[in-house]
Amino acid sequence: MKVLLTGREGQLGTALQASLPEGVTLIATGRSELDLADHAACRQAVREHRPDWVLNAGAYTAVDRAESEADRAMAINAGAPQAFAEALRDTGGRLLQVSTDFVFNGAQGSPYRPDQWLDPLGVYGATKAAGETAAIALPGARVLRTSWVYGPVGKNFCLTMLRLHALKAAAGEPLGVVADQVGCPTATHTLAAACWRAIGIGADADGPRILHWSDAGAASWYDFAVAIGELGVAAGLLERAAVVRPLTTADYPTPAQRPSYSLLDCTSSRAALGQEPLYWRAALAQILERVAAQGP
Repeated sequence: MKVLLTGREGQLGTALQASLPEGVTLIATGRSELDLADHAACRQAVREHRPDWVLNAGAYTAVDRAESEADRAMAINAGAPQAFAEALRDTGGRLLQVSTDFVFNGAQGSPYRPDQWLDPLGVYGATKAAGETAAIALPGARVLRTSWVYGPVGKNFCLTMLRLHALKAAAGEPLGVVADQVGCPTATHTLAAACWRAIGIGADADGPRILHWSDAGAASWYDFAVAIGELGVAAGLLERAAVVRPLTTADYPTPAQRPSYSLLDCTSSRAALGQEPLYWRAALAQILERVAAQGP
């Protein structure tokens, strides 16, 4: 099986390459090889390589900056999957589009099922929702939504909190983190495994078209930050953790509005994928072990 991967330099792309299944020929592309805002190049890449699957892990993910760069966010998050789908109709390949919990408004207060109506709050979520629509129009395509992604490389909340824990603890200052937004952190290695399984399940166009994957449990950003401090000490990454002070969303205004509750209902998707989830703290401990193994 031949897979064309986008976003090879990102945190998910890195994990996907590290967990490449046997029998998969991978064409891994980053921004220098394939600019997702260049839709002609996206179509040409499909026609040139003729992959069985395009695994679109690349995205515009700067949630706040998207509010002032809506055209670029839409070009990458919606235009690229549309271009891939157009070309794949001709070549006969399929598309796995990685999406986000930000396609929901967070108002219902219970986990979101894969079949629920989309109602994004900001530009980022709207562009990802448009990307889902473009992808799913291709017969046999799948969308895999996830939440709060982090890993041992790249730019993410976990690595940022490790740095801030060290700085704040050394200065004897508290670390303020939002406590009234609830979801579930998802480690890149469990998400990568789900992506590979999503490509493998079913025959032809069988199997669910829209899947949800996150690690198990629920947390606020405050909970996540506290756990990063505790487990960071246990992993030898921190001498001591900073005191974490809970903030409200109103205390920490951002250009983009975020869903206050974006937990994904993964029950049916986990059954379809045949993959048992890790509790998010256990997955976090594994990620921190990998960070420690990398060294300074």
